[in-house]
Amino acid sequence: MGVGEQHMCTELKLLSVVQAGGVNVEEGVVLKSNQQSDVKIEENEDQAPSERGTWSRRLEFTLACIGYAVGLGNIWRFPYLCYRSGGGAFIIPYVVMLFLCGIPLLFLEFSIGQYMRLGPVHAMAKICPLLKGVGVATVVISFLLCSYYNVIIAWALYYLFSSFQSTLPWQNCNNTWNVPENCSSGFTGNATHLQSASQQFFDRRVLQMSGGVDQPGQIRWELLGLLILAWIIVYLCIFKGIKSTGKVVYFTAIFPYFILIALFINNVQLPGAKDGILYFLTPRWDKLLEVQVWVNAAAQIFNSIGISFGSMISMASYNKFNNNILRDTLIVTLTNSATSIFAGLVIFSAIGYMAHIHHLPVDNIATDGPGLVFVVYPEAFVTMPVSPMWAALFFFMLLCLGLDSQFAMVEVMVTSLMDGCGKQLLRVLKRKELLVLAVCLVAFLLGIPNVTQGGIFFFQLLDHHTAVVSLMFLAFFEVVAICWIFGVKRLTRIVTEMLGAPPNMFFKVCWWVISPLLVMIILISSIVQYSPARYGKTYTYPPWAEVLGWFFSLCSIIWIPLGAVHTLYYSEGTLLQRLKSSIIPLDELASMDDLPVKTLANSSQSLYPHMIPEEVPLGREDVG
Repeated sequence: MGVGEQHMCTELKLLSVVQAGGVNVEEGVVLKSNQQSDVKIEENEDQAPSERGTWSRRLEFTLACIGYAVGLGNIWRFPYLCYRSGGGAFIIPYVVMLFLCGIPLLFLEFSIGQYMRLGPVHAMAKICPLLKGVGVATVVISFLLCSYYNVIIAWALYYLFSSFQSTLPWQNCNNTWNVPENCSSGFTGNATHLQSASQQFFDRRVLQMSGGVDQPGQIRWELLGLLILAWIIVYLCIFKGIKSTGKVVYFTAIFPYFILIALFINNVQLPGAKDGILYFLTPRWDKLLEVQVWVNAAAQIFNSIGISFGSMISMASYNKFNNNILRDTLIVTLTNSATSIFAGLVIFSAIGYMAHIHHLPVDNIATDGPGLVFVVYPEAFVTMPVSPMWAALFFFMLLCLGLDSQFAMVEVMVTSLMDGCGKQLLRVLKRKELLVLAVCLVAFLLGIPNVTQGGIFFFQLLDHHTAVVSLMFLAFFEVVAICWIFGVKRLTRIVTEMLGAPPNMFFKVCWWVISPLLVMIILISSIVQYSPARYGKTYTYPPWAEVLGWFFSLCSIIWIPLGAVHTLYYSEGTLLQRLKSSIIPLDELASMDDLPVKTLANSSQSLYPHMIPEEVPLGREDVG
């Protein structure tokens, strides 16, 4: 939909020329630029609609977004964070942050993606050239994340295949990988010299873990094979783009809920389940007075929905122009939060059962991260009736949850490459399917260090500096670029143009004040309370590994200042003139500033004469 999409590689190189035209020029010059752009569009008018597809049905987009948002974090992060931050009392700040931060910012990303019909790189370059590096950074962080996220899927596959036997391999200490003198068939409580059988299975059988990040050891060939299998599954689900992904999500986004319900029905009938649920939900009201609890709630909402990873912008860019994104925003955010709470009930009912069986307090068993789903929860299956069946269902659920998130992260890179250099790449690769294959292959190669014997240490280091440190920097600059520089006034205009009605005052206030301030508070809190990466409770990383971790962080963050320097360097005029030009949106985004808001719902035919008929925004009564 953006002007000159087919030439975006050249457009970015000539960004300064376009920007220079936006400073101290007459309105006629801007209109002339738009007229020239219209000529480009007319030349490629027959090609544009075919080059960028749309979701076959609106439900496919909604399910894809739900599948992306509802991931492993809902299972292994939220329940632990909830009980640590006040139990049932944590639900209050969680819901408050959902409405003040999660819903407004997701609506914002959906609006930008659907209106621009571009991935995050080129959308941000048009919205705010000065901070165009934010778009590149979101793609880089998503690509880094997908390179090691698939390793979790490989672990899930390993456990899934290991579950198809009458006796689960982590059930006792009578296996070749066990160390009998410090192995316990059950939880060890405060006995630090003992390890549970499930812990030894994960450490000594699955990972064959070395002593640290400085001891990479050999490649775990079984895990490497499963990592290849995981990437084959991902490729087969996305190689046709949204046409194939839209069909797959009908299963991968819905089926996990059947498994969660089945697990819950089974778990609540076990002895001790009630104690675990009460431990999870019992409110500790004094926690509400702690600032960190509110920061944790905002950060959980932010990370769980997946804002600033670029995926939501990319997926929304395949919508039809008048799709009701407000409805989709509410469905995705509320479903994500409800799933987190329900998953907490499922997890803690099992933890309460384990505490009852092993005569330990719940606090000794509850944990988060990979340790919950690959050590603690597998231990619960050992004493359940028909344990192999429940184990297989659980790990198949993890597989579905992981795949949904993986689809979206890979799609960000593919979308950005096609938006920027699609024609050039297709001249070489001939077919888009080969581009998707190339992206998957590169990500697979980057993930190989995670399946060595020291891979778990590398995995934890990469995850800490990518998903924890970098993300909030990117989120802050994205919110600044869209909410403050691009501006709430322009956001209101594009929403009005798409939906036929402006967003209400609640969204305007959140975009202008509340959401940016919350992101700023989370960023400052993250900096103040920063702690180096560590694995488990005892292992700390050597200094060189911390330096390597910050290198991973800079791989994404560095694009923000580089993009700003590039824009200012290639602009014309004094430094002040360059700065002014760099914060003016490009093309039709700038020319629409003088249009009254009330006329925007009927103006898209003139602004977008190349738009296919079903994409022309309709009146309020036609918005579905």
